[in-house]
Amino acid sequence: MTSSSSNRGGPSTGTGSHGNIGLAGLMVGAIGVVFGDIGTSPLYTLREAFSPHYGLVADHDTVLGVLSMIFWSLMVVVTFKYVTIIMRADNDGEGGIMALMSLAQRTLAKGGRSAYLVGLLGVFGASLFFSDGVITPAISVLSAVEGLEVVAPSLHAWIIPITVLVLGILFATQRFGTAKVGRIFGPVTLLWFATLAVLGVLNILHEPEVLRAINPWWAARFFIEHSWGGVFILGAVVLAVTGGEAIYTDMGHFGARPIRYAWYFFVLPSLMLNYLGQGALVLEDPAAIRNPFYIGVPEWARWPMIVLATSATVIASQAVITGGFSVARQAMQLGYIPRMNVRHTSSDTIGQIYIPGINWAMAVVVIALVLTFKTSSALAAAYGISVSMTMLIDTLLLVIVARALWPRWRRWVLPSCALFIVIDIAFVVANGAKVLQGAWFPLVLGITLFTLLRTWHRGRQLLRAEIQKEGIKLDTFLPGLMLAPPVRVPGTAIFLTADPGVVPHAMLHNLKHNKVLHERNVFLTVETLTLPYAGADRRLKIESIGDDFYRIILRFGFMETPDVPMALMRCGDVDGGICFDPMDTTYFTSRETIVASPRRGMPIWRDKLFALMHRNAAPATGFFRIPGNRLVELGSQVQI
Repeated sequence: MTSSSSNRGGPSTGTGSHGNIGLAGLMVGAIGVVFGDIGTSPLYTLREAFSPHYGLVADHDTVLGVLSMIFWSLMVVVTFKYVTIIMRADNDGEGGIMALMSLAQRTLAKGGRSAYLVGLLGVFGASLFFSDGVITPAISVLSAVEGLEVVAPSLHAWIIPITVLVLGILFATQRFGTAKVGRIFGPVTLLWFATLAVLGVLNILHEPEVLRAINPWWAARFFIEHSWGGVFILGAVVLAVTGGEAIYTDMGHFGARPIRYAWYFFVLPSLMLNYLGQGALVLEDPAAIRNPFYIGVPEWARWPMIVLATSATVIASQAVITGGFSVARQAMQLGYIPRMNVRHTSSDTIGQIYIPGINWAMAVVVIALVLTFKTSSALAAAYGISVSMTMLIDTLLLVIVARALWPRWRRWVLPSCALFIVIDIAFVVANGAKVLQGAWFPLVLGITLFTLLRTWHRGRQLLRAEIQKEGIKLDTFLPGLMLAPPVRVPGTAIFLTADPGVVPHAMLHNLKHNKVLHERNVFLTVETLTLPYAGADRRLKIESIGDDFYRIILRFGFMETPDVPMALMRCGDVDGGICFDPMDTTYFTSRETIVASPRRGMPIWRDKLFALMHRNAAPATGFFRIPGNRLVELGSQVQI
């Protein structure tokens, strides 16, 4: 992994280390996972630009103007901003808005107002990522199945049932993991992009005039002719760049170089050839704008294309869902959402996880979206606002990182960010105009998720403060206890505590009710770093505090799954360390019952919301992989 220190003098190259897979293998894997979302955009983007909502006529100048905007959006937003610049802002090789937020916060004073505002931006961006993530499977699969209307209009009534069936199977199979299915993702998506390119070339040959759209003058001319009203067409153009943020999010899986090469030399050319091919078809026959993607397919190939398109959209949806699992785990580790049951679906790859709660929540929302909006055109009105706002947040965070960490590069990166901000704001304004047509949904969902994340984070801070306020200092308690020590029994007791300086409630309750003290006692605190992975030199800290009492701090990165028993097994390898016998070790923890109070840190409704979330959170012991038969859990009541 690339060290975060590489960002001190300039952007990291992000090459990473991926064993013996090879660059070509990583490129194929990246094509299958990273570009699924943006790769299915040709199914609906150009069609939506000429929907009645925008009032455009598919004449020569307008078609070239829209295609020019699509081309330069892909070049500036995806190629220049994400692939060339933002992917250099790696956080120990990892990408995504949570990783970028952590990297930006490390450049600011801890606990300061700036770090707080950056945290708000990052959490809101993550919330928008989730709201975008539930629209992607719905619009992608639905737009692919809608090809049935072109080849067999009588099958129109079956579009919704087939879409729901495909989505239901997709979510139901998540629990089996992607290890086996993932092997075919690359080749299928490779075939999909190759097919896009071939179809594009065939249609361009009928109307080579469309190649003039590469000239940015056609985009400028469109805005000149349509004045400020032309800005609103960006609400459809943004559909071409949805998935750009996912390129950065998935960087840690494949490394920056394979993703860049795959984009520059294969994915981008394939996408643009297809968009231009659709434009050529519309120039030749304006009526084809009703579904230029499928009408541009030879009649004999339309049924196979529906199957291939559906497969591609399922793969794109799969990537979004698993991306949701990864972001949720990062948010859990950083303390923004309650702990959930995390299942590992591969014994070889730690990144392959399944979170049932996230999976089924997404399934319910995605299927509800299909049943409510019914067509991909209706969903397209809801799509885009969350993507454009997330992209704006990425740019703002990039400004902080570039200014602090890239002294040699910021002279050109910061002016570029000014351009990105203008474009991002234009996309936000254009999509904001679609609020009444459906864009309200991702906004409401994003704000709801943001409220939940902030409530959980703030509630944990208040809970910890109350425990500290009511707690007894460890340094004064132990000397008093050892003046008249209770009966000591064989074995090791490990007391989990969030504050290493305060006597854990579990220990106080154990002394009060059982009136015994174990032969060896350990106060264990588990911390999550703002780095993706904790190095061996930072993983473990052991401190002897006398009379066979020890204080241990375990640290994990936000991309890791904490395995406390496994980490403790390595204590004997550290200077001054201790050896643990798993069969002679008992873990003690307390489970707090939250009581809401109107006179404390949050409004009463947020206190009650936090209490509900805390009550339904998975126990820390399960999250830390502590065996249930070695656990004693004691309850306590805390008022916040």
